[in-house]
Amino acid sequence: MAEPTKYLLPESEIPTHWVNLLADLGPPPHPPLHPATKEPLGPDDLAPIFPMGLIEQEVSAEPEIEIPDEVREIYKLWRPTPLYRARRLERALDTPAHIYYKYEGVSPAGSHKPNTAVAQAYFNRREGVRKLATETGAGQWGSALALACRLFDMECEVFMVGVSFDQKPYRRAMMETWGATVHRSPSELTDAGRAQAEHSTGSLGIAISEAVEMAAKSDDTNYSLGSVLNHVCMHQTVIGQEAMAQLEMAGEYPEVVVGCVGGGSNFSGIAYPMIRRRLREGIETRFVAAEPAACPTLTRGAYRYDFGDTVGLTPLIPMYTLGHDFVPPPVHAGGLRYHGDAPSLSALVKEGVVEARAIAQTAAFDAAVRFAQAEGILPAPEPAHALRVVFDEAEAAREAGAERVILVNLCGHGHFDMAAYDDYHAGKLTDLEFSEADMQAALEQLPEAPAIA
Repeated sequence: MAEPTKYLLPESEIPTHWVNLLADLGPPPHPPLHPATKEPLGPDDLAPIFPMGLIEQEVSAEPEIEIPDEVREIYKLWRPTPLYRARRLERALDTPAHIYYKYEGVSPAGSHKPNTAVAQAYFNRREGVRKLATETGAGQWGSALALACRLFDMECEVFMVGVSFDQKPYRRAMMETWGATVHRSPSELTDAGRAQAEHSTGSLGIAISEAVEMAAKSDDTNYSLGSVLNHVCMHQTVIGQEAMAQLEMAGEYPEVVVGCVGGGSNFSGIAYPMIRRRLREGIETRFVAAEPAACPTLTRGAYRYDFGDTVGLTPLIPMYTLGHDFVPPPVHAGGLRYHGDAPSLSALVKEGVVEARAIAQTAAFDAAVRFAQAEGILPAPEPAHALRVVFDEAEAAREAGAERVILVNLCGHGHFDMAAYDDYHAGKLTDLEFSEADMQAALEQLPEAPAIA
């Protein structure tokens, strides 16, 4: 009998709970701080821009949070997502490694982002919020929230990073099709945008500032974030839970788990359920976070308190950072152009539970093209960085003669990224690097805050 290529779960196997890894990390030694007072942040400080349902999840110490039935019902539009055994890629790489990829590109928005967008829209709508404001880098988060708002009959306003707004017009059209209003960031609509007008390519930090300002000034509008915060990372853990069940169907368990990292939502989704097993049961799975060499927060950033946005409207959070006013170069992986990382992920990297690798842009696209030629699926530029790590791990398995099981989160498709592929095929892509001078300049601009170990 032929070996299966994909492993599928019925809708009844959609997870019933989100995994809250904070319960396994112990009391947070470094709490988020109020941006003005520098004192530990309390739930009331977040109430002006977040619903209480999400605030409770953000600070919860419960190991699991039940997924509301209304959210699970919408998840059925695309969940459970398929797990593929990349047999053709294994043959192309001549590796004894068993390579599996969890494919999140089957969602209506084409990425993993609706897993949290639907949840956030639900909790906001339950508390009577009429509109959500947000930022988006490559457009995947913005399109996911536009979809979620449409499903819950809410308005959606999106500040899209300028370079991606220009590079990816069809992402904008997708958001507008679902009823969202999209602005190029920095814009003239907010004080934050006007103050950052000189940075014409924009950044996620600037776009966050604009969205937070709009939410803070509007009684009927809340802010919604697509990564970094604990409740966002938690919502994504449906990915890893499904993957564990599917790998059990295959009779395997991963020795290496790989995901790309901008803020941490994609990586946490695939990895956190299995990191819990490592922390609780001692299973020696390795976890590798792939980031762009042009924005190397985990591999070269400082572990410090910093603002989550450029202007300084958000709380100070403990994370690896390149400095809140750092504007990354315009690499095509727009979803990875963020100056910091989720506090939970930063802590795991600091403790050595998670490895981090910086990947050059051309190496990522080389891996994406080779993957597409073997498996047929066109990856987005963001998971292409993770695929580069998979190739390296597969080569290491070949050299060692080891049947290593590798799992990667293919978090989105590249159908709206053809301009990037066109540049790659034309030889126009360059490897933009983060210099030591950039790092020193960023460190000088970090806010005064308590030191963290």
